[in-house]
Amino acid sequence: MASEDTLSSNPLLQNFDFLPFDSVDAHHVRPGIRALLQQLEAELEQLEKAVEPSWPKLVEPLEKIIDRLSVVWGMINHLKAVKDTPELRAAIEEVQPEKVKFQLRLGQSKPIYNAFKAIRESPDWNSLSEARQRLVEAQIKEAVLSGIALEDDKREEFNKIEQELEKLSHKFSENVLDATKKFEKLITDKKEIEGLPPSALGLFAQAAVSKGHETATADTGPWLITLDAPSYLPVMQHAKNRALREEVYRAYLSRASSGDLDNTAIIDQILKLRLEKAKLLGYRNYAEVSMATKMATVEKADELLEKLRSASWDPAVQDIEDLKSFAKNQGAAEADSLTHWDITFWSERLRESKYDINEEELRPYFSLPKVMDALFGLAKTLFGIDVVPADGVAPVWNSDVRFYCVKDSSGNPTAYFYFDPYSRPSEKRDGAWMDEVFSRSRVMAQKGSSVRLPVAQMVCNQTPPVGDKPSLMTFREVETVFHEFGHALQHMLTKEDEGLVAGIRNIEWDAVELPSQFMENWCYHRDTLMSIAKHYQTGETLPENVYKKLLAARTFRAGSLSLRQLKFATVDLELHTKYMPGGAETIYEVDQRVSIKTQVIPPLPEDRFLCSFSHIFAGGYAAGYYSYKWAEVLSADAFSAFEDAGLDDIKAVKETGQRFRNTILALGGGKAPLKVFVEFRGREPSPEPLLRHNGLLAASA
Repeated sequence: MASEDTLSSNPLLQNFDFLPFDSVDAHHVRPGIRALLQQLEAELEQLEKAVEPSWPKLVEPLEKIIDRLSVVWGMINHLKAVKDTPELRAAIEEVQPEKVKFQLRLGQSKPIYNAFKAIRESPDWNSLSEARQRLVEAQIKEAVLSGIALEDDKREEFNKIEQELEKLSHKFSENVLDATKKFEKLITDKKEIEGLPPSALGLFAQAAVSKGHETATADTGPWLITLDAPSYLPVMQHAKNRALREEVYRAYLSRASSGDLDNTAIIDQILKLRLEKAKLLGYRNYAEVSMATKMATVEKADELLEKLRSASWDPAVQDIEDLKSFAKNQGAAEADSLTHWDITFWSERLRESKYDINEEELRPYFSLPKVMDALFGLAKTLFGIDVVPADGVAPVWNSDVRFYCVKDSSGNPTAYFYFDPYSRPSEKRDGAWMDEVFSRSRVMAQKGSSVRLPVAQMVCNQTPPVGDKPSLMTFREVETVFHEFGHALQHMLTKEDEGLVAGIRNIEWDAVELPSQFMENWCYHRDTLMSIAKHYQTGETLPENVYKKLLAARTFRAGSLSLRQLKFATVDLELHTKYMPGGAETIYEVDQRVSIKTQVIPPLPEDRFLCSFSHIFAGGYAAGYYSYKWAEVLSADAFSAFEDAGLDDIKAVKETGQRFRNTILALGGGKAPLKVFVEFRGREPSPEPLLRHNGLLAASA
């Protein structure tokens, strides 16, 4: 056991206003988490002894337990994602089962469950606020889904499954990360990487330096290509060397599908256990379990996917025809046999010729400081908030991390957030995400204040500044920052004080992408974009004709891009509804079968994309990937409220923005998302605006 004095100085166990990100180390994890779990275990026993079906005797002590665990575990998990070390990994892996065990014990507490049921069945039920009713119902549903109603032996089996699933998904993502890291291709002959932009060459040279080629430069090499997204994408988009594209594509597609990093058996085991879990809970398949906490149903999700698929298919077929004839005109030998490693490359060439937009040439117009200024300016216009730098107020995990305070129109702080923008391949996982650090809460308020303010963290993976040149972004990265900030706004601008349903908590998963995708729409709004797009050296604004092309490029290959998402969503639902683990059909055959209807160019027989489909095997999207499309329908429709009001009518925009803030952003998980949407929009959502924004309406008409 750790001695008392080391525990008393363990940062995981301190009381803190802001998290001690700078002082937590791998060696704090084992003793800290174990001591915390012991403490929470005692609090839980106390709660179970004294519980009564009332807010002070049930919900408040429960929230304190849940909150403490999610804050501390969230902190070390976050560090694992942004500052990974073998020691931290090992420490988390060791205490993970103990943490899961406690969560199961908490989720399956009969006294707590019975107290919530007593509130639900009491004569005072109708006098509870809607948010409190949602909270109670969510707790009851969650308890049922975590096996509370099961007989003892069944419950034990259920718990084993949960533990095993947690381990498997960890292993899955570690295999993907390790397989991604494992591939390295060193290139010494510049002819082999012809076509690649300077930014990519700089990145490849940097990667080579970090692997011991000290003299590597962007100009003279050597260049190291990896499978990280900032490395993989430029190769697929720009490398003229077709053999290189094929090699990198095949490596990317077969990640974690062979040797000791093979995820195939892990996937089968995950699907098998999920099905067993569903059957234990009395559902027919895992998709039904997933939908139990979502807006959609399996049928409704299927119906939407099919509606969008049929609108996207013909345009997608046309996309490929366009590429073929373009490649032919360019005298490409492969024009008649275009395949997977050609599509991205030729699409990029066609886009450049059609819209003459070269992603790379746009970078100087999108420097991170300007993008953030414009984003915060938009938030002020729409929602009446000020975002102010507050660096130094809270400890951070890397010197590049920024800290901000969000103030309301009368200048009072309403929230804070961290922003970690740059890629650090050696220690930070790829992708972009928003997470909560603290949720807004009355119960967790410090002495002397009425509510604890929410704190968020936003993480991106863009090109770091080089020398005195700021981080220059692609337009896609600009959209990503807007997207993550949308999530952060819903977390930070909540007006809900019940911590367990505040911000993004208890919002149905398929509605959670609404504010994030909604914010992306503003990247195409002329005034917003023009306020961002200033050349970082000359200050000149993006030329008007380039803006027009960006707008036109938005619907470029919309059919193909839509089908790609629909393929992911459909294969996910298939694997969680019809697929029988150990049955006649393998997971790869399911993938191939779905692809017939969702991919114009059928996948390679050796396609192993499922082995790195982390969203559904290591993320929260199992039988939920359709949510992206579901939420796109909601967000496009929400944005169309601004279009209806008149995007150039600043007064109307502000009024609509206020309404959006007071409904979608304010109500948190305290009201059913369909009700919240109707309160904002005045009617139920329609897929028309999404198809219109994507230029696919004609096709479905």
